[in-house]
Amino acid sequence: MSDLLDQNEVDALLAAVDSGGGDEEVSSESSRVFYSSRRIGSLEDIEVRDYDFKRPERVSKDQMRALQTLHEAFARSYGALLSGFLRTIVEVKVANIEQMTFSEFTHSLPNPTCFNLLSCEPLDGNMCLEISPLIIYPVIDRLLGGSNADLFIPQRPLTAIELRLVSKIIDKAKAGLAEAWSNITPLDFQLEESESNPALVQIVPPNEVVVVVSFEVKMGSRAGTMSLCIPYNVIEPVIEKLSNQTWAAYKKNKKDNQLRVRLEGHLEAAKLGVTTVLADTTMNVNDLINLQVGDVILTGKPASSPLSLSVEGKRKYIGQLGQYRGNRAFKVTRALSPKDRV
Repeated sequence: MSDLLDQNEVDALLAAVDSGGGDEEVSSESSRVFYSSRRIGSLEDIEVRDYDFKRPERVSKDQMRALQTLHEAFARSYGALLSGFLRTIVEVKVANIEQMTFSEFTHSLPNPTCFNLLSCEPLDGNMCLEISPLIIYPVIDRLLGGSNADLFIPQRPLTAIELRLVSKIIDKAKAGLAEAWSNITPLDFQLEESESNPALVQIVPPNEVVVVVSFEVKMGSRAGTMSLCIPYNVIEPVIEKLSNQTWAAYKKNKKDNQLRVRLEGHLEAAKLGVTTVLADTTMNVNDLINLQVGDVILTGKPASSPLSLSVEGKRKYIGQLGQYRGNRAFKVTRALSPKDRV
């Protein structure tokens, strides 16, 4: 077989080892024979990548793609929630997702900022949601009736009143995250604490691997960033559910009851036009021109015959015309069948 070395190739390799690499011709020849026998080709064809043992990649690429897909759904939902709450168009989209250590994440954040710790029962530990002052102050200004025209971004921690207003925004984020993660596992997100200095928060060891999802938030002419830090040890119990194939199959097979209930609620409040045709007939133009007050138009349809009820122009029900509490009414007898010619 081609994967096995013959005796001549073995002797050439042993000779190269014994010579200590002094014989360049034998060494190069043995290397060429060794690689060609295994169908590897030249050394240039071998892909060599650096690996940093200080930053191990504990989340696979498939799981990272699944996390990105999950939080893209959260971004769309959160943008819609903020748009309805602030009465203006708010766009939220995933800008980047990467693995890093917790210390690198905290050192990359500004100080002061809006740093929030979220518990996620039944998982142990906390996730971190950081919102940049570049967008949090325009949101506060919008809630207080401002126009954001000449808004100054102060370099100070949020006041108690501002934190109270920001909690409304965090509530929308908790609802969006719970809805997005419900496709993987039901989570109950709660705001545990808010800080202005990220360096003061140590929810995991500094060298612990975390997944950071960065979002871009736009509101009118203002834009800022938002970051969600997910420690690996928090999602480790459900990490196997985050593979790309499992995520797609799980999401496809699971019925989205929340979406169905929401659609039913909107449809129940929708208004529809309902009409009933008493009778129809034909006449020529001369008769139409000569119509006078008191003239009777015969339709050829008995007064006791059933009538059809149309919903938005489509016939749906059969019934009788009557009177109810002094008003004209239509009593539904049955649903319209394809055989009906009413």
